[in-house]
Amino acid sequence: MKLEGNTIFITGGGSGIGRALAEALHQHGNKVIISGRRKSHLAKTVAANPGMESIELDVSDPASIHRVAKELIAKHPTLNVLINNAGIMQIDDSSTAIDDELITSTIATNLVGPVRLTGALIEHLKRQDSATVLFVSSVLGFTPMAMTAVYSSTKAAIHSYAQSIRFKLRHSSVSVLEIIPPWVRTELLNSSEEPRAMPLDEFLEGTMDALATDANEIMVPRARFLREQSGPREAVFVTSFNEQLEAPQT
Repeated sequence: MKLEGNTIFITGGGSGIGRALAEALHQHGNKVIISGRRKSHLAKTVAANPGMESIELDVSDPASIHRVAKELIAKHPTLNVLINNAGIMQIDDSSTAIDDELITSTIATNLVGPVRLTGALIEHLKRQDSATVLFVSSVLGFTPMAMTAVYSSTKAAIHSYAQSIRFKLRHSSVSVLEIIPPWVRTELLNSSEEPRAMPLDEFLEGTMDALATDANEIMVPRARFLREQSGPREAVFVTSFNEQLEAPQT
């Protein structure tokens, strides 16, 4: 991916991985527009990065997506990069009935939202000389974490969708990339101080390096190991992985 001279729209850009990507790409000389539901987070991010812009967006709301897509195209006709980053992660227990609100909100935010938003902007992106759509998935889409079964499932679905749209756009000016993070120190699951998670700055450095290549799947080495466990023997690894997570920390 070309890292300079783009007009970039990032969902969930007010915190965590989204903010880190937004700031790094802003520093590379791109025009960056961030979105999210929390005004205070957007305001703090924009204030810390003069020249960056923000727009409120609820990716789980079709009307909000329609409004924002229309505004983006009108105000930023050179928009050529979409980063579908917004997501929510909640603990669940698939061995019993999962709360319906958790199910619907997670799927609406993590899966349906990116599909709708990409669809709302894709014709505009196809008219650009060079454009990119990025989906932020997770290693948990390949090695699911049992305590977040719904979240893990949405990330597996996003990986599948990215493959399909990449194929359909293979003869167009639009490239489709997938960023596959490992466990990173962010607000998700209150992981900001989690010693087992990867420091955000370390993740960002590796991700920016990978974005500068021709790879379709953007991974740091720590993510690659879990990504590569899918296959005929994945059930054995998934069991071992989750047993380790459930083991008491010493």
